[in-house]
Amino acid sequence: MTDRRVALVTGANKGLGLEIARRLGGEGLTVVLGARDADKAEAAAERLRAASADAHAVRLDVTDTATLESLAAWLEQRFGRLDVLVNNAGIQLDPGVQPSELDLGALRQTFETNVIGAWAVTQAVLPLIRRSDAGRIVNMASALGSLTGIVDPAWEYHHVVAPAYQASKTAMNAMTALFARELADTPVKINSACPGWVRTDMGTDRAPLSVEEGADTPVWLATLPADGPSGGFFRARQRVAW
Repeated sequence: MTDRRVALVTGANKGLGLEIARRLGGEGLTVVLGARDADKAEAAAERLRAASADAHAVRLDVTDTATLESLAAWLEQRFGRLDVLVNNAGIQLDPGVQPSELDLGALRQTFETNVIGAWAVTQAVLPLIRRSDAGRIVNMASALGSLTGIVDPAWEYHHVVAPAYQASKTAMNAMTALFARELADTPVKINSACPGWVRTDMGTDRAPLSVEEGADTPVWLATLPADGPSGGFFRARQRVAW
């Protein structure tokens, strides 16, 4: 049990997830790093503990029902609470593929992780977050999922094509809006965050932003004050079009 606020970050063993966990730990939260590989999650948590963060690891495959079924009980037993969820785990399998040529297996796999996985984790831990006096949920979306941008020839990313990934992030934004409506009369706030094009395994070293820069908006949304927004889509701490 702990009196400190507790945050769970999925896909947190490297890249943006690890940086978000590091930043939240630096702000005094207890951070739980979820990852499919338990050893990698523990190694990442150890790195944060070496920097004085209260960091813990949990094996969490967002597509594995068994790990999800035990997640809330483990959090309850270990910490007695959960205040923040960052749905960061995600995959991209189809860069450069046109929608008419997309392998439907890749589409299903992408949605299973990026949408259904995030939805399932949220459902699993929402009873704990509802008990918090400042529950926060952050869905790691992408500007590439903006319907407004996709159909705008002048949009800066109009040339980018990754239909399964883009559609999954559009669906994640819909998830944000739907949960925000359900939670409107509670202290829980849920928002989507676009980190921008970040230098990670997915973003490649061609990306202009560091993981530190990419983590800024999701960490801001994870620590919003009571009068902060809910049900929005944000990039660089500014609301962007769905």
